[in-house]
Formats: sequence, C-alpha cells, structure tokens
Amino acid sequence: MIIVLSACQREPQQFSAEIRGDLADALARLDAGQSLAMPLSRPMPSIGTGVHELRLKDRSGAYRFFYVLPGAGIVYVLHALQKKTPTTPKSALDLARKRLKELKL
Repeated sequence: MIIVLSACQREPQQFSAEIRGDLADALARLDAGQSLAMPLSRPMPSIGTGVHELRLKDRSGAYRFFYVLPGAGIVYVLHALQKKTPTTPKSALDLARKRLKELKL
C-alpha cells in the first residue's frame, strides 16, 4: 500500500508528467516488494531509520522523494522536491524528519 502523506500530496503535482510517471513506476515496484538501489534510490539514515531517497531526473532538473518502508507492503512518501543545489537543503531534510516523527512508526 502506497501512502502519500496529505501534506506531501500537492508537491509532486507541480512536477513534469515524465517525473510523475517515473515516480508512479518506482512506487509500483516498491509496492510489489522490489528493492530499489543506486542510482535510483539510496538510504537516508540522516533522516531516520528505514528512510530512503528516490532520485529522479529529467531535462528540467533533479527531483527527490523521501520515503519510508515501515513494514511489508507499506510505503509512506514523506516529502518531494525539485533539487536546485548540489546538496539537499537542510529545510527539506528537517521537513522529512518532522513528517516521519508525526507518523509515530
């Protein structure tokens, strides 16, 4: 089951159709129990245990989606952003941490 937090639902709507399609494909693979690895996904222990960063790219730039897999068949999407700097902004990491904490997993 894929759960996009309500606070995060509007974020991907601003992205291109290509990115939204790639996101849907990656989430479907996670939902089917597949494991994603680099360069598509990497662990983000700095945000929290079990949190990963989905890394997508198109001609307009790089996009990041933070998600957590708390148990079999469950994927929570915590935050989505278009990356405009080489490093992920601290505010984005803090927001993902805050949303993870609100889940009380």
